[in-house]
Amino acid sequence: MVETDEIVARTPAPSDTPRELLDARDLPPPQPLQNTLEQLSDLGAETVLVQLNDRAPQHLYPQLTDRGYEYETVETDECVVTVIWRA
Repeated sequence: MVETDEIVARTPAPSDTPRELLDARDLPPPQPLQNTLEQLSDLGAETVLVQLNDRAPQHLYPQLTDRGYEYETVETDECVVTVIWRA
C-alpha cells in the first residue's frame, strides 16, 4: 500500500489542507491526464490532489503549469506519485 501521507509530507505541498486521491495506475492513456484535469477542476483551490500512476505523467506537467498548479512527482517501488496543489 502506498503511504501517500508520508509522500505528501516530503513535498512542499500544504499538509494541513484537504486531500483527494486519484488512482490512475490501471487507466490507459489519455485517461490519467483527462481524469486528473477533470478532478482538479472540480476541487476547491485549497485541496491537494495525489495522483498514483504507473509512470511519470510527462504530458500532464505542462497542463498543470498552464493552469497555475504546483506539483512534485515521487517514484516509489509501487508506483509514481504526483502531488498537485495551487501555489
